[in-house]
Amino acid sequence: MEIVWTLIIGAVAGWLGSQIFRGGSLGLIGNIIVGILGSFVGYWLLGSVLNVSLGGGIIGSILTGAIGAIVILAILNLIFKSTRT
Repeated sequence: MEIVWTLIIGAVAGWLGSQIFRGGSLGLIGNIIVGILGSFVGYWLLGSVLNVSLGGGIIGSILTGAIGAIVILAILNLIFKSTRT
């Protein structure tokens, strides 16, 4: 059951990140992957680097994952923007 919650939270975080970072939508599977990876990046960035906590529970996990997803989408945009033009 834990993996199901991880996928749901990852999908919501990835979708939220792609809505905030316009042009960053990668489809359902891409959003799940970016959201899950974004959770790791968000927890590392907010917890270890900035010493900030957005709280526990599902809402805190989604917000942290969305912040991490935005960071990942920004990096992907910088990398692939130069190859598209």
